Amino acid sequence: MKKHTILFTLATLLIGSPVIYSQSKSKAKVQSSVRTISVDFQNEKGAMNPMFKECIGAGRANEGLRADWQQQLREAKAECDFQYIRMHGLFTDDMAVYKEDRNGNPEYNFMYVDALFDYMLEIGIKPFVELGFMPNALASGPETIFWWRGNVTPPKDYDKWEALIYNLLLHFTERYGTDEVKTWYFEVWNEPNLTPGFWTGTQQEYFKLYQYAARGVKRVNDAYRVGGPATAGAAWEPEMIDFCVKNDVPIDFISTHSYGVDVGYLDEFGQAGTRLSKNKWSVSGDVIQSRKEIAESVKPNLELHYTEWSSSYTPADPMHDSYHQAAYILEKIKQVGHAANSMSYWVFTDIFEEAGPRFTPFHGGFGLMTIQGIKKPAYHAYALMNQLGGIELANADSASWVCKSSNGDMQVLLWDFTYTLPDDVNNQQYYIRDLPAKSKGRVTLDLKGIPSGTYHLDTYKIGYGINDPYKLYAQMGRPSQLNRQQVAFLKRQSTGLPVASEMVTIAADGLLKRDLPLNENDVVMVMLRKMK
Repeated sequence: MKKHTILFTLATLLIGSPVIYSQSKSKAKVQSSVRTISVDFQNEKGAMNPMFKECIGAGRANEGLRADWQQQLREAKAECDFQYIRMHGLFTDDMAVYKEDRNGNPEYNFMYVDALFDYMLEIGIKPFVELGFMPNALASGPETIFWWRGNVTPPKDYDKWEALIYNLLLHFTERYGTDEVKTWYFEVWNEPNLTPGFWTGTQQEYFKLYQYAARGVKRVNDAYRVGGPATAGAAWEPEMIDFCVKNDVPIDFISTHSYGVDVGYLDEFGQAGTRLSKNKWSVSGDVIQSRKEIAESVKPNLELHYTEWSSSYTPADPMHDSYHQAAYILEKIKQVGHAANSMSYWVFTDIFEEAGPRFTPFHGGFGLMTIQGIKKPAYHAYALMNQLGGIELANADSASWVCKSSNGDMQVLLWDFTYTLPDDVNNQQYYIRDLPAKSKGRVTLDLKGIPSGTYHLDTYKIGYGINDPYKLYAQMGRPSQLNRQQVAFLKRQSTGLPVASEMVTIAADGLLKRDLPLNENDVVMVMLRKMK
């Protein structure tokens, strides 16, 4: 890690000095607001679960041919270490994959796909391949979705649909090799339960679509992984398994989606007025239920991949830009635990055109970064999780991870998620406001068993006004366009670098205590790096 200048003002605010309690009548009240995280460096829980970075979402395949999209993905890979990426639109006509000659014979072209996949693999990120939508020349109808017109109708010829999948997989095998393609995932379609939005057919027609696609995949290599149903709201999972078992159709994983709102779907422009769910177990409860359904099925060992998730299903929800989002992400990932094999946050960048190109730099987009590459608080949540060591330590606190690395470094990542949305407003009205965070008291870190020696201690923070570029953008007057100097300024104010640094000496007793102030929806990370 790079060493950075100590920011003394923030260091004083964040690290502070030992708490001295007043002998007044308020003593009990002050003490009751102290949260303690007590961990022994030698008491290991087991391997840290990296499922949070197994996959990340992106809008559509054609956007991946843009230079700025590729630059942002490279940066996200380097700092967040996402292993796979999933996106819509691989077969949409702007990827030029399929057409037919005058006699109706299929013609295939994978040059655009090759350019995209070559780049992804070059930077070390694998494709989680979504097989969809329908090429217009193969479609049974004209119905489309989104500004970029993804065709959502069943194929006019299921044998030609299977042949498309077969030829694509054959091409991947020839280009990248069997051993590489064995590590990929092939997911059939996207949210077919949302009709007529993403699919004009019935559930049975989707199962037929899946059956032919799975056969196309397995004809190339039986070890290649195929699954679905990629539904919204954790739907169709038992039905999917039941269909595959009864019809001897291969299935290697279940995939589905969940968002942290209670009603509605497909709100491209944020006009419905979404509201963050008050349910403590929104999203995570769906994941745990999905795992239960799989465990109780005749295929209890199927992998479970949530190939989309976030706080809201609309790319016009200002919570996505808010500092609240970082703590929300950590809360949900912690609650999920080992129930999912991957949780693919939707999406890594606001270069995302389902509703068409956006006209403002902060518009509530799904992305971890804005169109111009400004890192949102959500981005820093993933970057901090990626710095956690590979060994998780036993820890009774439900809103933190404490880990260590094989080289003896130690990391404490903690947060507060507080639901603050009033009953009389929606996300679009609320999260664009200036929302100062109220105090949640203090957190005491009581760390034991640390090997003696000298350590470099870095403290990171995400919260109101800290790695919070939307607050600064609002103070600018929310300009519809940013000049180069404004973009550079916002990027400098949201680097995710330590807010405080110091050297500490751990004595033979192995103890380290720190007392930290904590506000609503703060995220704090304390990292100990042993000096050589």
